[in-house]
Amino acid sequence: MSKPIVAIVGRPNVGKSTLFNALAGEAISIVKDTPGVTRDRIYADVTWLDYSFTMVDTGGIEPDSRDIILTQMREQAQIAISTADVIVFMVDVKQGLVDSDAKVADMLRRSNKPVVLVVNKVDNFNKYNADVYEFYNLGIGDPVPISAISKLGLGDMLDEVVKHFENVEADDTEDERPRIAIIGKPNVGKSSLINKLLGENRLIVSNIAGTTRDAVDTVVKRKDSDGLSKEYIFIDTAGLRRKNKIKEELERYSIIRSVTAVERADIVVLMIDATEGVTEQDAKIAGIAHERGKGVIVAVNKWDAVEKDDKTIYKHTEKIKETLSFMPYAELLFISAMTGQRINKLFELIDVVIENHALRIGTGVLNEIMAEAVALQQPPSDKGKRLKLYYITQVAVKPPTFVIFVNDKELMHFSYTRYIENKIREAFGFKGTPLKFIIRERQEKE
Repeated sequence: MSKPIVAIVGRPNVGKSTLFNALAGEAISIVKDTPGVTRDRIYADVTWLDYSFTMVDTGGIEPDSRDIILTQMREQAQIAISTADVIVFMVDVKQGLVDSDAKVADMLRRSNKPVVLVVNKVDNFNKYNADVYEFYNLGIGDPVPISAISKLGLGDMLDEVVKHFENVEADDTEDERPRIAIIGKPNVGKSSLINKLLGENRLIVSNIAGTTRDAVDTVVKRKDSDGLSKEYIFIDTAGLRRKNKIKEELERYSIIRSVTAVERADIVVLMIDATEGVTEQDAKIAGIAHERGKGVIVAVNKWDAVEKDDKTIYKHTEKIKETLSFMPYAELLFISAMTGQRINKLFELIDVVIENHALRIGTGVLNEIMAEAVALQQPPSDKGKRLKLYYITQVAVKPPTFVIFVNDKELMHFSYTRYIENKIREAFGFKGTPLKFIIRERQEKE
């Protein structure tokens, strides 16, 4: 089940970031130890009532001159229309209705995407605030008054947003086929890979038109080693070509596209250009998959174009492992999308990772492994109090998620959790998939 995506669009200084931060609270979804991801808070997880969704800030450069602001807003609206399930269009009651608001409202209206019109910086929430009324003229529904800075009216706004989720959720639930997102920087060969996956195996291809999103999903049918036919859904992020090549805008755009694709996928194939090596932007995109708990395969493309000697693979592997050190579980494969080198191997790997991502381990076995691990390496203690691990059980898959009951959460250091994780991996492999651990406290039996 993929989370709905909500994007915020609006002129500079209407308060988009203030709203973003108010909703995300301090729990911004960017994990501290993932390199290259902390600076720009592009997305965050938000939970409201029983709903959780991913909020995307389409912001970016804040230009000076008037007409650039309109192009800027159109860019944002375009990003929002092509990636989001619900769009929050933000205007500012203090500045009133501005010409560029009306032009962007037209774009949003024509997109047929659900739009929630939010009027920010409102001080007076009585029913007949004439200043708020003025925004009815945009013709995109009832304006919802809020004050992002004082956190007023946010509940009413979120109620409006989640009303639109019903239709989103219906799309993905019945489909059991594995979803694979192919992500990576622009021009790394994502399209050639998809074409190869289709062509090589001469498959019957049907494009499922994305019901709520523009990303075109491709169904690939393939026979496995036992001759059984399997179907995979490939989510292609290469689709949209940008006319306007503002460098930062482009990078932000491709990252937002990646967030959207990763959100909907089970497994992520991160493509890296062998001739360039692994870059910071690759690490940033990989970080998103890691945080979202997706299975990961790193496909190093254009391998045919690299000058090689007997140490080449080793050097490349070391460099990639070092840059992506926060995901040691990721599987690595050197391919060429152009020549088709190792494409079959990629499918085999995808199957392995799909299986591991959904693997369940019995509670009995888990507790044996944990008991053995504890016997081999004593748990840490602090001021005479020693950590005790009572019980471990697996509570979810995709990714495999475990709860460990202990006597004192504070004593369960990150490194000891990592140690237990390594022991579980030694026993079951779990190649290509992250594992999640939740530590719960339980008082000792009286």
